[in-house]
Amino acid sequence: MQEKDVVIETKDGAMPAFVTHPDEGGPFPVILFYMDAPGIREELRDMARRLGTVGYYVVLPNLYYREGSPEDIMVDRSEETMNRMFGFMRTLSNRKIVSDTDGMLTFLNGEEKARPGPVGIVGYCMSGPFVTTAAAAFPDDIAAAASIYGAGLVTDRDDSPHLQLDKISGEIYFACAETDHWAPKETIDELESALKSAGTNHRIEWYPDTEHGFAFPERDVFHKLAGERHWERLFDLFRRNLAA
Repeated sequence: MQEKDVVIETKDGAMPAFVTHPDEGGPFPVILFYMDAPGIREELRDMARRLGTVGYYVVLPNLYYREGSPEDIMVDRSEETMNRMFGFMRTLSNRKIVSDTDGMLTFLNGEEKARPGPVGIVGYCMSGPFVTTAAAAFPDDIAAAASIYGAGLVTDRDDSPHLQLDKISGEIYFACAETDHWAPKETIDELESALKSAGTNHRIEWYPDTEHGFAFPERDVFHKLAGERHWERLFDLFRRNLAA
């Protein structure tokens, strides 16, 4: 494997990012990996590497770059730490992520190992709405998107992701935890209704006996079988939509 740290220029400044891809061959189809609320950490880099090992050029940006690019925010689950994390989380918006995605797509044009053509995206928790919004904002670029226990997919705001679904031209997958305070069943039911009304190519899958965060190996709610299933679904989604 090859990996490097890069800086991606956006409209709001310089965004650090971790890039990984196979050691030999290429150029490779691109996957943009959007972090969850605790921020960039080795756990996420390892997940990006796992995508890279099966033949992808993976970009993992630090979306908190406007706040100084902090990493590994959730060192514990104390009230102080959680409040700090939510503070960083509130600095982001769907509009900002669309701008950041534009910067990443421009960056790819100069990367020899990044194959031109359709791009895949994946996001967890906080980034579920981000990947959904990005897929709607860049329908000519994004062919496959995956939201893993995404929160905030249906809101009462004007920029709610469920209002943008008719703009998505690619395929989108939603992995949902059976028990999830941040994305309860009634919210996912509303999302599914909006997806069907919009005619969006989609799949919603429930993961039995899981809680929010089940795919993260270092989380106390990690569920090994469900985590492996989510990798199987991602590999299949990207293979079908990003193959040459």
